[in-house]
Amino acid sequence: MSFGRRQMPLFLLAGLLFGIKTYIMYRFVFNIEIDSVLQEVIIFINPFITSIVFFGLSVWIKNPLKQRAFIRYSALLGTLIIYFNLVFYRSFTDFLTIPQLFQTSNVADLSSSIVSLIKPYDLFIFVDLVIIWVLSKKSNEAMDRAYSKRNKVLAMVISLLLLSGNFLLAEIERPQLLSRAFDREYLVKNIGLFYYHIYDVVSHSKMRSQKVLADDHDLLTIKHYINDEIRSEKQSEHFGIGKDRNVIFISAESVQSFVIDNDLYGEEITPFLNQLKENEDTFYFENFYHQTSQGKTSDSEFITENSLYPISSGAVYFTHAQNEYHSMPEMIKQHNYTSAVLHANTDTFWNRNQMYESQEIDEFYDWDSYDVTDENQVGWGLKDKEFFTQSIPHLRELKEPFYAKLITLTNHFPFDLDEGDRTLDPYDSNSNTLNKYFTTVRYTDEAIDQFFVQLKAAGLYENSIIVIMGDHDGISANHNKAMAEYLEKDEITPYDYMQLQRVPFYIHIPGYGKGEELSKISGQVDVKPTLLHLLGLETNHDIYFGNDLFHDDRKGYIVQRNGNFVSDDYVYAAETCFDRETGDVLGEENEASEETTPCSDIKVSAEKELNYSDQIIYGDLFRFIDFDAK
Repeated sequence: MSFGRRQMPLFLLAGLLFGIKTYIMYRFVFNIEIDSVLQEVIIFINPFITSIVFFGLSVWIKNPLKQRAFIRYSALLGTLIIYFNLVFYRSFTDFLTIPQLFQTSNVADLSSSIVSLIKPYDLFIFVDLVIIWVLSKKSNEAMDRAYSKRNKVLAMVISLLLLSGNFLLAEIERPQLLSRAFDREYLVKNIGLFYYHIYDVVSHSKMRSQKVLADDHDLLTIKHYINDEIRSEKQSEHFGIGKDRNVIFISAESVQSFVIDNDLYGEEITPFLNQLKENEDTFYFENFYHQTSQGKTSDSEFITENSLYPISSGAVYFTHAQNEYHSMPEMIKQHNYTSAVLHANTDTFWNRNQMYESQEIDEFYDWDSYDVTDENQVGWGLKDKEFFTQSIPHLRELKEPFYAKLITLTNHFPFDLDEGDRTLDPYDSNSNTLNKYFTTVRYTDEAIDQFFVQLKAAGLYENSIIVIMGDHDGISANHNKAMAEYLEKDEITPYDYMQLQRVPFYIHIPGYGKGEELSKISGQVDVKPTLLHLLGLETNHDIYFGNDLFHDDRKGYIVQRNGNFVSDDYVYAAETCFDRETGDVLGEENEASEETTPCSDIKVSAEKELNYSDQIIYGDLFRFIDFDAK
């Protein structure tokens, strides 16, 4: 390629090629929404600025061979970063973080899922890399440069000016972006994937230092907030109705509420769960939301056991497994309860073997506690029906009263199921993931139905509270087109997507007879205080961010890790305030001005709660409290 009479410098050519590739990925491969002309400008210029800045570092290398090698390997590293993020994004609609790169114990279990996320056309992502590699190997003297000190400094100054311009535009588009970074997509959209990763490294290092600098004074403000804004001095009318009962908690993998009371080709998707919802002994919460982040199932466990929020980067189960906690299993142990988790997967997956010890869970029945064969497993492990069958003897050997959490596996991405186990035909859409999802949800529904029968036969049903909760969403935003088709909508808006974050939550109390369907806004952070109060256990000295769901004196909203929230009246998503009942837009949050929306006050409280929870986790603040002395 010519550059006047001379050929274009190799670093500049590499920067242009890599910039074009990166822009195409941002704009047409990642599912990044563009909300304004300024965002379009930023997302267009950022890849080229980033590429030229990084490849431009090669001008400081005197040796032409080493200069070319630097360009080659920079292009390779950059391409791998983009591709690893793409594979991750296809599953979670999110970007990788530093803590996740160290979750190596999960790799073997994730292998089948990763393979399903790799596409043949991904090879096109490496085309520019091949061109850069070939040119760097065959580069003639015309493409090489011996740069003077003056030109090197000039190149650095120009790079810094371009970078500053990029960040200035990002600050104009979203003020305080780096100090209020709850949503990784906004970071990538405004500063680019590579600067986001640099920011992530710096943030992670900063957070790691918080434990060293923390002291017990950090808890005072948090305690005051919880006492003033969350905790109620009164007891609900349902306090103690489950006293001395066992608690059998079913964590239903990836089950979302949109399948409840819904059908596919005229057949009920979840016939048993539909029926259970109408049972006189069941409380069903129709507006119950998951609040997980990158930790998915492990986040779900963490939230429900501790009534704290997950961290935004990685999973608490990996990053802070050695912290002090005041978990539900620890609290009920003081009232003669035994606690156990049953999950037919390896004990190291999500670092459960360490985290369960920190949360004082007494027993963990993992893969080695089950008879797993080629015939009775699929996808991630033991099929749900076999899992429940083999779990009954383990439950019977637990000392009563007990709290046992059973974590299902079959309804897990990529939603594989043997044809002989299917009792519902797959959906027909452009999303193979959604198509298969309905068949595995039906299988899990049948497995739970079977489990209820087995509990009755084992004599474990009558004196138990049976809780069923969807742990997180199973269908990401990457499948919005197919989801819109199934729901008979023109598109899935941010408002619609927030509604899809609802997961089923059942509390079934055999013999109680006063169950009902409740419409109050609720979330996983509410589970701990709700269950403890049902058991008649006081939580006056505990520190938590949820409410007893049977109490009317509550904060009236739930927060997701990215700062989105749902309240009794409003839905806040994609920086837009919606009417919860109608979905009408009530205004957009504009931090560059003093304009407010009906969501503004709750938004401040939501961010405050997330920050307080982070302080507890990153500072390991519970080490300063002797809860037993209260």
